[in-house]
Amino acid sequence: MIKVLLLDDEALVRSGIRMILESDPEIRVVAEAGDGEGVAELVERHRPDVVLTDIQMPRVDGLEVTRVVAAGPGAPQVVVLTTFDLDEYVHTALRHGATGFLLKDTPPRDLVRAVHLVKRGEAMLAPSITRRLLAHFAAGEAVQGAKTRLEVLTPREREVAVAVAHGSSNAAIAAALGLSEATVKVHVGRIMSKVDATNRTQVAILVHDAGLA
Repeated sequence: MIKVLLLDDEALVRSGIRMILESDPEIRVVAEAGDGEGVAELVERHRPDVVLTDIQMPRVDGLEVTRVVAAGPGAPQVVVLTTFDLDEYVHTALRHGATGFLLKDTPPRDLVRAVHLVKRGEAMLAPSITRRLLAHFAAGEAVQGAKTRLEVLTPREREVAVAVAHGSSNAAIAAALGLSEATVKVHVGRIMSKVDATNRTQVAILVHDAGLA
């Protein structure tokens, strides 16, 4: 039997969620509340396996509930269920220790499945949130990859590369750095060779990806 503690400030919503969860004979809602205040005591008293909490509640919201529950001894898994999929909510909830983040339009079967998954220690995220997180991490990998490729440049070459990313001509770069145009041209050629770029545009994109311009 999977024991669930349910927190939501709307009684009608709690009733609906309870019906959905308890349609599965392996799930039982052992307690519920309309606010996160006193959640540590509820967890201590009822020993739930999963805490299912709304985010926006009076006094103590679901993000604080997640932090408090996850920090406790023998902590149950926390699933955040909300109308809002704002990135700030998602990131805060996951940092605080939530193992699930679902929207309230989640199909009933997926809500039941989420409870089973998090009980086993697995994660369950709404598809839209998963896509955004993957995009976020992919962007992070792109930034790191660009920085790694630029590490081979000398300090002077890096200055020239940043100037190229700003759209400066060889003449403008030469004037700004106190170099001859010929020297700048040599630097640009070396930069393209070192970072495996075929033109100035690719150098500019790489510099931008690395966050240097």
